[in-house]
Amino acid sequence: MTTAFYTHADCQRHEMGNWHPETPARLQAIEDQLILSRIDQFIERREAPLAELAELARIHTPEAIAFVREHSARLQASGAVPSPDDANAGYYSIDGDTLLNAHSWQAALRAAGAAVAATDAVMAGELDNAFCSVRPPGHHATPSKAMGFCLFNNVAIAARHAMDVHGLERVAIIDFDVHHGNGTELAFAHDKRVLMASFFQHPFYPFSGAEPAEEHILNVPVPAYSAGDVVRDIVRDKWLPALHAHQPQMLFISAGFDAHREDDMGQMGLVEADYAWMTKQLMQIADQYAQGRIVSCLEGGYNLSALGRSVVAHLKVLADLD
Repeated sequence: MTTAFYTHADCQRHEMGNWHPETPARLQAIEDQLILSRIDQFIERREAPLAELAELARIHTPEAIAFVREHSARLQASGAVPSPDDANAGYYSIDGDTLLNAHSWQAALRAAGAAVAATDAVMAGELDNAFCSVRPPGHHATPSKAMGFCLFNNVAIAARHAMDVHGLERVAIIDFDVHHGNGTELAFAHDKRVLMASFFQHPFYPFSGAEPAEEHILNVPVPAYSAGDVVRDIVRDKWLPALHAHQPQMLFISAGFDAHREDDMGQMGLVEADYAWMTKQLMQIADQYAQGRIVSCLEGGYNLSALGRSVVAHLKVLADLD
């Protein structure tokens, strides 16, 4: 089994200030745990290419794309240098949680480019599956705006690419981040080719997802302090029947690890074994209907140790090393 690990140094050049939890150190924490676990030698490393504008435009409006590109370019042209003493120096604030620096455009192109390249390689049979260790994350980015730490919706772009370029008729997006993937839901709200299945803490940012949705959008809000037993029941009782009914030809995972019990960003109680178990269930679905094809992209996860350990647990299953 060939599992690829896509990343790029540009993804660490995007940053939003020393105070911000969505930090470049997240990717380094994953790298450190790969080395510590000794699984890096069994995973094929690939550099994330730059996404093309046409690939972004399958999900995002021209205005949303231009907004990120132009504001990042202005910061670069000005030579503005971020300062720990001035929260505004060297940044452009989209909202209270989401900022651009001079390197954000390039990082966002790498993040989306990784998801698209992984999709192409898996579809070509070069890889069985892939994990994209990239930032900025994507699942809050709506077709028309960046928000919630996210600039472009990497998983949504890849899923649409799989359908538009590779001709797939049914795909599934599984989102196990502690926050609802509002941007992904908006992107596919009326596209029944895409089954979106998720759980998320509720009520919680972005305060969406609990209202009734179309049949192909399977949102499962859970209360704070829900642990792995609750999530496993959701997967068994709700996700798996929906996935069997949909019979996806490819699976995409919005892999957020901030539902971990050590992560202060949320108040859920998952551990590494829960992420490994969920991954195994999804691999069985992929094996049955999708020739094993899975592309997983990093979303949240802000406790650095828990993030690194959880990604390793996820990768061990993807690479059949568990």
